[in-house]
Amino acid sequence: MNEKIFIENGSEYIQKLITDAVDNGIRNITVTGNYIVDKAIRIPSNFTVILKDCHLMQADGCFDNVFVNQQSGTEKGKTLAGRDENIKIIGEGDVIIDGGVYNGLSEKTQRTNGMPPVWKNNLILFSNVEGFEIRNIQCHNQRWWAINLLFCSDGYISNIDFRANDIWIDENGEQHHGLDRSKYDPILVKNADGIDLRQGCHHITIENITGFTEDDTIALTALDGRLEGQFKVEGACSDICNIAIKNVASASFCTNVRLLNQGEIKLHDIIIENITDASENSPYMDRGLYTVRVGDADRMYGTRFSTAEETYNISIRNVYSRAEAAALHLAGDIGNLCFENITCESGTPMLQDYRSKKE
Repeated sequence: MNEKIFIENGSEYIQKLITDAVDNGIRNITVTGNYIVDKAIRIPSNFTVILKDCHLMQADGCFDNVFVNQQSGTEKGKTLAGRDENIKIIGEGDVIIDGGVYNGLSEKTQRTNGMPPVWKNNLILFSNVEGFEIRNIQCHNQRWWAINLLFCSDGYISNIDFRANDIWIDENGEQHHGLDRSKYDPILVKNADGIDLRQGCHHITIENITGFTEDDTIALTALDGRLEGQFKVEGACSDICNIAIKNVASASFCTNVRLLNQGEIKLHDIIIENITDASENSPYMDRGLYTVRVGDADRMYGTRFSTAEETYNISIRNVYSRAEAAALHLAGDIGNLCFENITCESGTPMLQDYRSKKE
């Protein structure tokens, strides 16, 4: 089998394709081949990037994303008037977006010794986008979360396959593959989620998601931290709502689908269905912790537990689990919660219920 040859300066090349297309009145490009990406590629409104039999790999030692929307991270992009619209990243054939060699940037090392914030390690980062599509892509070796969305709406994410880094390092500095819960501290790349929806994300469908993630496969996280402060859109609603998550079959070292809010930010009208814990016989990990998680028994992410007026209209159905702790974890008050057809194997408890916990 021939080893892939990667072309340097992929960011500059693809960005020029986009610029030339816009200048010529064309709103799409097709990228084929294998490229090294060392700087985030910015996609403008009303534009489609087609990746055809393409492998994009982040450069060794770089601290930036692979794709962002045009106004992401700008002052204009923090306003309703600066919203980008109708952006698509579509894979055709064998398409991989790859974090490559880990660069050492993590939640612990960010903003220390000249390091940037950890969100620079997202493969795809969209903020303040109305109308988007991301589909038919393999995400490999994400250096933190693979896909990160803030204040995005009217979107569709489908047919995404994850293969996170599964390396852990022993006391002699030797690298090994295959994650074990008893060896969490030595894991090289921590919190390597698949898809994260943060504040202000609404009317989004996520479906047909597979693969292995070191942490949560899909996380809807309505918190108010430094990340949200960086991308907060003036005048936009901060709720995470009207989200459908369907047909997820993943090996997740933490949780296959996680919902979390602890104070102030609302999380509501969420459908979660057909979720399969696919960890059995995974070459990358042993059993995960949970399959579906709503809330957290530890009050470490916000000022308090959520109320039923903040977390409500949550529907969970058709879940298969072999998780270590429980198939379903519930915490905080939840209004109008429905869960049904939860199947457990390997001694997994069906429910871990902390909804009565207030302190």
